[in-house]
Amino acid sequence: MLRRRDFLQSAVALSTLSATGLANAAAPATRGPAKVFDYASLKGQARAMATKTFQPPAKLAPKVLVDLGYDEYQSIRFHRDEAVWGDVKDANFRLEFFHMGRGFKEPVRLYEIVDGQAREILYRPDMFDLSRSGVNARSLPKDLSFAGFRIHTVADWERDVASFLGASYFRSVGSDTRQFGLSARGLAIDTALDPEEFPRFSEYYFERPKPDAQTLVIYGLLDSPSVTGAYRFALTPGAPQVVEVDAAVYPRKAIRRLGIAALTSMYQVGENDKRMGYDWRPEIHDSDGLQLYTGNGEWLWRPLNNPATLRFNSFLDENPRGFGLLQRDRDFHNYQDDGVFYERRPSLWIEPKSPWGKGSVQLTEIPTVDETFDNIVAFWNPATPAKAGDELLYSYRMYWGTQMPIYPTLAQAVATRTGLGGVVGQRRRYFSWRFAIDFEGGELATLPERAKVEPVISVSRGEVEITSARPLQHTRGYRAMFDVKLPDDSMDPVDIRLFLRVGHLPLSETWPYQWSPPTPQERLQFLRNAGH
Repeated sequence: MLRRRDFLQSAVALSTLSATGLANAAAPATRGPAKVFDYASLKGQARAMATKTFQPPAKLAPKVLVDLGYDEYQSIRFHRDEAVWGDVKDANFRLEFFHMGRGFKEPVRLYEIVDGQAREILYRPDMFDLSRSGVNARSLPKDLSFAGFRIHTVADWERDVASFLGASYFRSVGSDTRQFGLSARGLAIDTALDPEEFPRFSEYYFERPKPDAQTLVIYGLLDSPSVTGAYRFALTPGAPQVVEVDAAVYPRKAIRRLGIAALTSMYQVGENDKRMGYDWRPEIHDSDGLQLYTGNGEWLWRPLNNPATLRFNSFLDENPRGFGLLQRDRDFHNYQDDGVFYERRPSLWIEPKSPWGKGSVQLTEIPTVDETFDNIVAFWNPATPAKAGDELLYSYRMYWGTQMPIYPTLAQAVATRTGLGGVVGQRRRYFSWRFAIDFEGGELATLPERAKVEPVISVSRGEVEITSARPLQHTRGYRAMFDVKLPDDSMDPVDIRLFLRVGHLPLSETWPYQWSPPTPQERLQFLRNAGH
C-alpha cells in the first residue's frame, strides 16, 4: 500500500518549523522573466500538453536531499522573513515554501502574478535554514526548485491554514479548531486498481492579493502520464474555510477510473469496527463517515470501516448535491488522545456548483494496521469514461471545518455499534450479528412517548430479526437495533440499509452499511466465548 500519509506527516511537522530570523539579512526574493498569464492561457497550455507524450521532470532532487532521514528533513526551516508578501503593508496573506527532499523529489515551479504578468519565484538556498539537516547549502544545484507551499493569514502568522505538498495533495484547517486532518487531491486516477496513478501539480501561480482582499487565488498546472489539467483555487478563511475550485481536465488516453474532487482520510478503529483495536485509545480516525446528499434529495450516512481486505463501494447518482468525509464524533472521551486531538479534525464537504450529470460517489476502504496510513478515498466518478481529446470541466466548493453549511433536517446517525447477536440469558443456537444505531436530531425529541417509530431495514442477503426502535431519554434520540442471521458460511459482504419512520413519514437520514461477516471458525469462537 502506498504511504499516502507521508504527505500529511511531513506537512504537519513542517508547518511549525519556520525560522523566525536570520543571522544576516536575506537577499530579496529573485524573480524570473515576466510572461502573460490568465486562467484561459493555463487551460490552453494544459490542452496542448495533453496532445503530447508525458515528459517526467528532467531533474529531480539531488541524492543528498532524497536520502535525508525523517527527522533530518523535518529540521529544514523556511526563513519567515522570506515569506511572499511578508513586506506588503496591510497584507492578509503570506506564502512560505517547502524544501525538496526525502519523498518530495520532483520540482514544483512557483510564480507570482502581478497585473496579468507571471514571474517565477526562483529558489535560493538561503531562503531556508538547512543547518540541522547535515546538507551543505553551497553544494546544492543553483537551479533547484521547491516542493510545495503553505498559506498563512493575518489572523495568525505563526500557523498555516492550508498547504499544497506532494503529487496533487492539498489540505486546509478548520478555522474553528486550527487543526489539520484529512486531505484533498486535485485528481485521483485508477484508485483501487493496479497500478494507481498520482497526477501532480508541477506549477502553481499566485495572484498577489490587494491589501483588503479576503480571498487568495491560486492556479495549478496538473500533469501525469494519463492526464493534464488546469485548476483555479480561491481560498477564503473562515469557519468553515471555503475553497472554490474550477478544474479543466484533459485526458491523454482513456482512463479506467477518474476521481473528481478526491478526498483522502484515515480510519483505523471506531465504535463499529474494532478489528485493529489493539491500541489503548478507543477510537482512532480522521473521519468516521461518508455523507451524501443525492440528486433526488436523499441524505445518506455511510460509517467507515477498516476492512480485512480492500473494499470498494459505489453510490450511483445524477447531479449530486454534495458529499464529504466527515468527523461527526466530537467527544474527546471517545478518543482519549491529547496529542493529536482526533475530535478536532476537520470535516470536508464537496458542493458542486454546476450539474455533474450521471455517475457515482465511490468509496475505497483499504486495510491499515495503524494511523500512519491514509486508507480511505472518496470521489466523484462520471458515468461516461474519460478518453483522449476530452475537455472535462468541473466546479465545486470545498468546506473545511467542524460545522458544515448544509446538513440533514432529519435525524442523523451519531453512533454505530456492532457485536454478537441473540438474546441475553438465552442459549444461542446459531450465529447472528447485532447492530445498534443511535439517531439524534430532527423531530425525534418532539415525538410523543407512544409514537410508533419503525426501523425500516433491508439486507442484500440473510434474515433480519429481533428488531426494535426505542427512545434514548438522555440524548432525546432513538436507538434502532436488529440482528442479521446469515443463510450460510459465506463471507461475502452484506449490504444493509436502515432509516426510521413513523407511519409513512421518514424521521431519519438513510444509514447504508456494508458488513463483512467473520469466518466460520471465528463465528464458532464468538459462540464459545459467549458460553455456547
